[in-house]
Amino acid sequence: MKNSVSKWLSILIPLVIGVVLIIYQYNSFTKEQLIEIKGYFKNANYFYIYISLLIALCGLISRAYRWRYSIEQMGYKSSFQNNFMAVCACYFMNLSIPRSGEISRAVILKKYEKIPFDKAFGTIIAERIVDTLLFMLFVLVGFVLQFAVIKDFILKIIPVDKLIVLFAIGGIGFISFVVIWLYSNLKIISKIKEKLSGLIEGMTSLLKMEHKWAFLFHSFFIWFSYLCMFYVTIFALPETSNIGFNAVIIGFIFGTLAVGFTNSGFGAYPLLVAQIFVLYGVSSTAGTAFGWLVWTSQTLLTLILGGLSFLFLPFLNKK
Repeated sequence: MKNSVSKWLSILIPLVIGVVLIIYQYNSFTKEQLIEIKGYFKNANYFYIYISLLIALCGLISRAYRWRYSIEQMGYKSSFQNNFMAVCACYFMNLSIPRSGEISRAVILKKYEKIPFDKAFGTIIAERIVDTLLFMLFVLVGFVLQFAVIKDFILKIIPVDKLIVLFAIGGIGFISFVVIWLYSNLKIISKIKEKLSGLIEGMTSLLKMEHKWAFLFHSFFIWFSYLCMFYVTIFALPETSNIGFNAVIIGFIFGTLAVGFTNSGFGAYPLLVAQIFVLYGVSSTAGTAFGWLVWTSQTLLTLILGGLSFLFLPFLNKK
């Protein structure tokens, strides 16, 4: 019963947040502005949308190919087609239940490649850690290039007094965590340490893999493709086609963060991207249309590839 409730909450809470954000954004526009947004969709140059989808597909292919190196390091082999369809199925599942896609990837390899679930899941966790580190590199670059803009954006959302309180709470929480981590004998802390040591071991194993440079190349290429996909789409609308690279990278960073707020960015992605673009002189209507163009096109690609993957996996793996 408890697991069932937890599962439904993990689905409903992000979905409700997304719906609330959409309603909030919708109500913030006048009737004339909503007509203007519809006009942006109607008159957009979809050639650039198609190019962005092609770039996104290249990123998925690279992610599937990179996974092979992690699997081979564990002493197993899997076909590229199963890797690719498992990756597509992963993103498809994440649209409904956040982070469920990682489990589905491991389940698919267990079923069709006979790779133990824990081994396959371990490679996925290691990949996610690498991806997080690379994303943090983007964040660092963005903060260095646009510190003043990011500061103004954060202060616009959170007043200074509340920000000070949050920093104080965060500092106290961090100090408390360090003390508990170092000196506590609680069973749950011991389990966390055990899991963390396994993750560290998985990360260090990547450094020892035979094709580590190829693995790193694909890792950088994957994130480069994400950025290029976002960048190409700005040319779909005249109002966003002239913004600089600084606006692109900050919009990309906050858009990526939005994906974690709701089900793959549902509701949050267009709102945050639009708010960022406003800081660079783009109207809120054009920024909103851009955010929905990116999110909708990428979501449709995910639905199509994920659906086809679930459909073809059993047929292509008939013995």
